[in-house]
Amino acid sequence: MATRLTRTISTAIAGLMLATAPAAVAHAAPESEADAPILIGHRGAAGTAPENTVAAFKDGRASGADFFEIDVQLSADGVPFLFHDNTPARTTNVEEVFPGRENDPITSFTWAELQQLDAGSYFSAQYAGERIPHLDDAARIATVKTGVYIEIKAPVNSPGIEQVVADELRDDPRWGQLVAADKIQVIGFDEVSNRRFAAIAPEIELQQLTSVVPAREVVESWATFADSVGTNYRTLTPQNVTDVKGAGLVLGVYTVNSPEAVQYSLDLGVDAVTTDFPIQNQRFLDGQPVFPGAGVEIADAANNVPGDDVQPENGEYVLLRNTSAASVDVSGAIIRDAANNILTVGAGYVLAPGAELRVYTGPGTNSSEAYYNGGTASVLNNGGDSVALWIGPRLQDVFAN
Repeated sequence: MATRLTRTISTAIAGLMLATAPAAVAHAAPESEADAPILIGHRGAAGTAPENTVAAFKDGRASGADFFEIDVQLSADGVPFLFHDNTPARTTNVEEVFPGRENDPITSFTWAELQQLDAGSYFSAQYAGERIPHLDDAARIATVKTGVYIEIKAPVNSPGIEQVVADELRDDPRWGQLVAADKIQVIGFDEVSNRRFAAIAPEIELQQLTSVVPAREVVESWATFADSVGTNYRTLTPQNVTDVKGAGLVLGVYTVNSPEAVQYSLDLGVDAVTTDFPIQNQRFLDGQPVFPGAGVEIADAANNVPGDDVQPENGEYVLLRNTSAASVDVSGAIIRDAANNILTVGAGYVLAPGAELRVYTGPGTNSSEAYYNGGTASVLNNGGDSVALWIGPRLQDVFAN
C-alpha cells in the first residue's frame, strides 16, 4: 500500500452547524505547514475557470493548492481524456459541432472528435476555444508543489481505464516525477475499480470516494486497499470522522466552496478539503482577505421555499447585500452555481450602502428590492448549494448553505 498522507488537522471534532454561519469567518493561519489541511482544486479550479480544462488547471496551480483534481475517461479509440459528465451537453458546444449527439455518451466520441469541441465558452467568452485535455496535459501543468488527484470517472464506461492510468503514471517521465514527489493520488467512487487499480499499482496512493461514510466495518474493509476516504462535507458526522481515522485512513471532503464551509469542515477534524475555489480558500487558510475590495456579498439563499420553488413572486432566491460604504451598480451581475446554472441581475439596479436585493429564479414583479429571472425550473438544490457572485469579471463572494 502506498505511503499514507501525513499532513493532518489538529482541530477538535465538533458538531458546528453551517446554516447559520456569518458572511465572513475569522481564521487564524496555521502555525506551520504541517498543521494546514491538504487543499485540492476541484476539476482544476471549477469556480473560476471552465472545469477540467488547462485554464482551470493553471488556476489550481496558481492558488498554491497542494493538488488539483481531474476526471479521466477513455475515448472511443482508447485515449485518456479529461471530462466530468457522461455526456457532452452541459459544458461543450456539441449541438453545433455534432447535432443530435449532445446526449450521446462522451466515451462514444473519438479523440479527434473530442478535439473539435469547445469546452470553455459555456463558462464565459474569455475561455472560448479551450479544448478537452488529454490526461498528460495535467502532468504538464502540475508541479512538485501542486500535484494531481486523478479521479477515474464512471469506469464502467471506460473498460480497462485502470491499466491505462497506471501505465501513464509509470511510463511518462512527467508523471513519474510527480509520483516520486508523492504528488499523485488516484480516487474514485467505484470500489471494484479502486480495488482493481490498487492491485495493478499498489505504489500509488488511492482514495475511496463516497457520498455518505458507511458503517465502520465497511470503512475498515476499505483500509485494506485505500489510503484515504473522500466524502460530501454536508453528510459528515463526528462519528464518521472517528470511524475513518480509527481505520487509519486520511479523511477528505468535497466540494467545499465558501470559507465558512471550509472552517466548518476543519472544525469537524478533516484532513483534506476539495474546493472549486482554491485561490480564494487558500487566502482564507493563510489568514488573508478572501475577496479583497469586494463591496457586495451573498447574504443568504432560500433554496426550498414553501410550495413550488419557482412560484410567481415567492419562489427560491439569492439575497445580495451591499456591505460597503458606497453605492454599487449590480446591473448584469451573475450568480453561478457549481453546475453552471446562472441567475442574473437586470439593468438599473444600484444598491445603496446596506441595501439588499433578492434575485429570484422564477417569475414576478420587479422592484427595487427584487429581481425576477422568469425561469421555469428551480436552480438551487434544496439540500444545500454553493453559489458565487460575479460583478463584471470580478468574483465578489461565494456562499454555501
